[in-house]
Parts: sequence; C-alpha cells; structure tokens
Amino acid sequence: MKSVVVVGAQWGDEGKGKVVDYLSGSFDYIARVAGGHNAGHTVIIGKDRFVLQLIPCGILRPKQHAVIGTGVVVDPAALVAEIETLSKAGVNVSGRLHVSNRAHLIFPYHRELDKAAEIARGANKIGTTSRGIGPAYEDKMARRGLRMCDLLEPELFRKKAAHVVAEKNRLAKGAYGADIDFSHEVEETLKLGEKIRSYICDTAELLNGALGDGKSRASACRQRKSSTCWESPKPTLRVSVVVRFRPRCPILMRRKYAIVEKSLAL
Repeated sequence: MKSVVVVGAQWGDEGKGKVVDYLSGSFDYIARVAGGHNAGHTVIIGKDRFVLQLIPCGILRPKQHAVIGTGVVVDPAALVAEIETLSKAGVNVSGRLHVSNRAHLIFPYHRELDKAAEIARGANKIGTTSRGIGPAYEDKMARRGLRMCDLLEPELFRKKAAHVVAEKNRLAKGAYGADIDFSHEVEETLKLGEKIRSYICDTAELLNGALGDGKSRASACRQRKSSTCWESPKPTLRVSVVVRFRPRCPILMRRKYAIVEKSLAL
C-alpha cells in the first residue's frame, strides 16, 4: 500500500490524530495537509507524554519522516517551541522534519487582529482560540500572505513584510480601534526563521520523489480543500474517512467513531 489519506468528514476533532498515530508505524512519511496549532494530539509512549500541535505524530517514531504540508499555516514561534520541547524529550527531528516552502506564516499581528476582532464582536463572539489561524488563512486567500520560502531571503522578506505590516497597522486602528504597531515583528520573525530554515523544502517534490522510490505515506486532512491530498503517481490510494457522531444521536449513541475505508483507482 503506497498512500493512505485520513479525511475528517466533519469540522475537526473527529479523531484523525488517533488514526494517523495508529497507522504511522507502517509508513515512511506522515504528512499534515492543513490547519494550524489550535489543535492538539496527545501521544503517550510508556511513561512519556507528548502533546503535538503542529508536527505530525509520526515524528515520535525513530525512522519516520514528518511533513508539514502546503496547506498548513505555521506560527514560527510555535514550531520552534515544539521542536525544542521534542529535543528536550530526546526526540531528534533533524533530517526527519520537513516543512513546505509554500506553507503560509502566522505572524504575531495575526494573533492580535484575531483577538481584536473577537472583542469587537461583543455578545456575538465565535469562540476563536485567538492564535491567528483564521486571519492567516484570510491573507492566504487574499494573496497577500507571506510564506515559509520568504524566510529564506531576508531582504525580500523585509520588503514584502513592510507593505503588509503597514496595512495591518491601519486595519487594527481603523476597524477595531486598536492602536498597535506591528513593525517590530518583522525582525523577530526572521530570527525565528533562522532556527527553522534547515527544515524548509519543496514537500511536493519530496513526497512524490519518495513515492517514486517505493516509499509510503499517510496524510491527514479535513474534508474541505481535501483535493490537495489526492495527488499520487501510483495506481491505488486508500482513503480512511473518520466521522465522529454526536452523542445525542440516539441511533449512534454506542458508536463514537466510524472509519470507512475505500480503495480508489486513480
């Protein structure tokens, strides 16, 4: 079996992480397709407890590679913190962690704008985690976001960031009445970029090359935008769809999860 895709068929928290963790021992590459660090997957190995929010859980296995894909929005501070936490626990990610050069960045201003927007909603708050994930995706869709590859060229990064930061300063004051200056965040992000630049690569080329060499992969994604998961040069793909049923449904009270697998001819 070359590829398995684990698709969450609802709105997140269906249990994708548990399924991927179970499968990861049988695969060479474990990839995350989308999302940010608002999620959390706890893995207990013996007496050790690991909480992962960005890096796929396959990294905890000594020979497996973990891939943060193009659709993920990455907070450099959160990624550096997670790498350091794993390192202190004796998990070496060097040479096994790969971050897409096309993944978009979460800046501190995304977090601040997320908080400001939530406060401005008053009684109509939506319960955001205020980690900047939504605003980062907004910038991605508006084609003004900065990506991991921009960190590799500091001067170009500064030039691009200057335009974005000026816009965010105006937005914070004009839309939310928050007088915030984001200009200092550019250099802070570049410093973090130095710590993660060795992990940045073209993950599409990496995974397709690995498949061509006979390696296998498992990836997790949500239902929407899941078409990015289906690219494979091999003839067969096995998809695991994970659905978590709501407890108040009387017919399905005894079934918390349903996993449906189907082989597809590509």
